[in-house]
Amino acid sequence: MQSLLPISRGRALGFCLLLAAFELLTYIGSDMVMPAMLQVVADLNADARHVPTALNAYLLGGVALQWLIGPLSDRYGRKPLLVAGAVGFALACLAAVGSRDIELFNLLRFIQGLSLGFVMVVSYPALQEAFPEKDAVRLMALLANIALLSPLVGPLLGSLLLGLLPWRGLFALIGALAALVAVGLWRWMPETLGVERRDGSRLAASPLRLGRSARQYAALLRNAPFMQGSVALGLLSIPLVGWIGLSPLLLMRGLGLSGIEYGLWQLPVFGGLIAGNLTLNRLAASLELERVLRLALWPLFGGLAAMLALTWSSGALPALAAGLTLYAFGLGLGHATLYRFTLYASDSGKGAVAAMLGMISTALLGLGCSALAWLGAGAGLQAFAGWAALGAGLAAWPLWRLLKQRAYALQAA
Repeated sequence: MQSLLPISRGRALGFCLLLAAFELLTYIGSDMVMPAMLQVVADLNADARHVPTALNAYLLGGVALQWLIGPLSDRYGRKPLLVAGAVGFALACLAAVGSRDIELFNLLRFIQGLSLGFVMVVSYPALQEAFPEKDAVRLMALLANIALLSPLVGPLLGSLLLGLLPWRGLFALIGALAALVAVGLWRWMPETLGVERRDGSRLAASPLRLGRSARQYAALLRNAPFMQGSVALGLLSIPLVGWIGLSPLLLMRGLGLSGIEYGLWQLPVFGGLIAGNLTLNRLAASLELERVLRLALWPLFGGLAAMLALTWSSGALPALAAGLTLYAFGLGLGHATLYRFTLYASDSGKGAVAAMLGMISTALLGLGCSALAWLGAGAGLQAFAGWAALGAGLAAWPLWRLLKQRAYALQAA
């Protein structure tokens, strides 16, 4: 696998690993802490409703500055912005060690969530710009597997570490690791803008003009394929992220499971997600990406239907987990491809496109998960299955429109 940039294979590998490490830490900043959230609210004398609220604050933080991060990275380059994001994340995690009330804790969760914006708007376009199309999709799938170690082992690891550390110690550990990643990015990350590539081309930096950025964003809002992909990406992830936010209430408080048991029930769901990404890595080498996405929709929507039917008929946790696992496999198989189609639905600078994509998808995801909590999806397994399936099912219409328009475009070509 050869980078388009004039860098060694070793540096390209280090670059990919550092991107994966930063993404992993941004998600561990949520997932490893989730088993401790009941302790957090008790320690800070807060209501249990703040368990999903803290996660939603984290997600909404990921939306807040993407509109600015994208144009800044198009102007000043991917590397300085990503290093700044890693430093800010490290400082916010270390500051959480001193939280004394739930309001400050949620504010710091919001600030920590800003790191999601840097991952979506800076690191993803940098990867797409550094490698050819199919290699970029395969790398995104592989890097997603590394990042997905967070929800897979994060809750279990968090439960184990809580036997050794208080919840404040978890934030200190995450902050220290993030500081090391920031140093690594500063030392080894290559710049993708303004650099002559192996084929002689050069991606130019874009001037920072907020008026121009506003017009770009307005044009993206009128771009039907881009909007369809962005909306679908946000809606499709609602069951998965809703599960992350509400499973402490569903499993530990509702079913009385221990922290270790809670962590173990995450394994099949996120194992399915990783299996989907690994399958994508194999299929992308031999099949057209359009066909891969269409194949992914079968387990994705089939899993949602199975989750709804089995959970409502039995009310059992294994039934819910089985449906979620099949859905997660489909999501892992199709997510990177759908992201690629959406990112390249416009010819605008990829920093701005990724910013708008991230803002729309993450805002819908955060609002969807807030709606799950407000509608009582944390009250029981059947309620969760019903509302989560409805949230993701709303993605069927924009997905159908997107695939139909792409089919017309391919026929015309």
